[in-house]
Amino acid sequence: MATVTMPQLGESVTEGTVLQWFKQPGDGVALDESLCEIETEKVAAELPSPFEGTLGEIFVPEGETIPVDAPLCTIIEVAGSAPEEEMAPVAAAAVDGAAAEAPAPTADHSRAGVYSPVVQRLATRHDIDLAAIAGSGRGGRVTRKDVQAIIDEREREAAAADGIPPAAAPLPLPDGEVVPTPGVATVAPSDAYDVVPLSATRRKIAENMARSTAEAPQAWMMLEVDVTGLVALRTRERERFVGVDLTYLPYFASTVAHTLTDFPEMNARWHGDELHRYRRVNLGIAIATERGLVVPVVPNARDLSVAGLARRIDDLVARAHAGKLRIEDMEAGTFTVNNTGAFGSIASNPIVNHPQIGIVTMERVVRRPVVVDDDAIAIRSMMNVALSFDHRALDGAEAGAFLAALKERLEALG
Repeated sequence: MATVTMPQLGESVTEGTVLQWFKQPGDGVALDESLCEIETEKVAAELPSPFEGTLGEIFVPEGETIPVDAPLCTIIEVAGSAPEEEMAPVAAAAVDGAAAEAPAPTADHSRAGVYSPVVQRLATRHDIDLAAIAGSGRGGRVTRKDVQAIIDEREREAAAADGIPPAAAPLPLPDGEVVPTPGVATVAPSDAYDVVPLSATRRKIAENMARSTAEAPQAWMMLEVDVTGLVALRTRERERFVGVDLTYLPYFASTVAHTLTDFPEMNARWHGDELHRYRRVNLGIAIATERGLVVPVVPNARDLSVAGLARRIDDLVARAHAGKLRIEDMEAGTFTVNNTGAFGSIASNPIVNHPQIGIVTMERVVRRPVVVDDDAIAIRSMMNVALSFDHRALDGAEAGAFLAALKERLEALG
């Protein structure tokens, strides 16, 4: 019998959430056949089976989050493959045998190694001894709900000690308003709002954004760029471009990648207390999906043509929306590009994608009158470019020089 554990789906990932099981105990499992769908802060992916055989016990129900390397399920390996009609009895016998041999689950309150990071952080914040909790999870595992229940009970006890009465139901009125109960906070009627459960991706986005803004003193600047030449270039090439809708983003991404060649201090990441500057440009592309914001990476973006970048970005966008990004798509980004102009934005203040030190946005291209040479007024295509950077890694002079060079390159296109 083999045990399948939670894989590390991306660098710095410490836990994952089981979204859906595709197999149930007793089902036959082929090598590399999908067992379940797992979601982390970086990606949602299907987990292929590393073994062939029959699915035994499932340790993690759908919706539960566990740390990396914690057991997910067991697979009862079989030698060779069996015809489909013979698999069912074999599976049933194997599962019955496994159930007979396996001891009944017993609570183990000293299993600190399997406490999820969320549980550990919550317990530390509220000074709770995890070893003293009789967990309600499988095998006595302590879950977040167990810890939250203790926190809630402590708050109720503290309120009672302060003489605050327990919450009473508010009195309903015909128009949906409520009469406040004396000494009790008014609670809105349940039909006034929806409780939205946060996915693992959404929670991690929130944590990462909070971490980025808390740890990194971020500065911001913006320049206005005349992209009239770029607009004309894209119009000419778009007609002969086959297979992918040619947008401004590949031109912008290519220009950013080549500008980073002259400003290696921008193409960097924090590793603990060290700042690593990279020779290759692995360009992150921020993509807003139904699951939340993801930032897949185009490796060696500087080595690709605009056409090559357009195809790579189009592929990443399609797979991001379909939830089919791979682990390798999300790793080792050194700088990020964000196309906020796609939403009609003309100015934005992006948050640095930690542990990177810089992110740049292209805003909406707007045609408007501009003063040009000899005080003439002409209609030009203008676009704002905004840069956020980690002030610990570089100063405004360096960031401003990078942005000015990017502007110069963009205005030379066409």
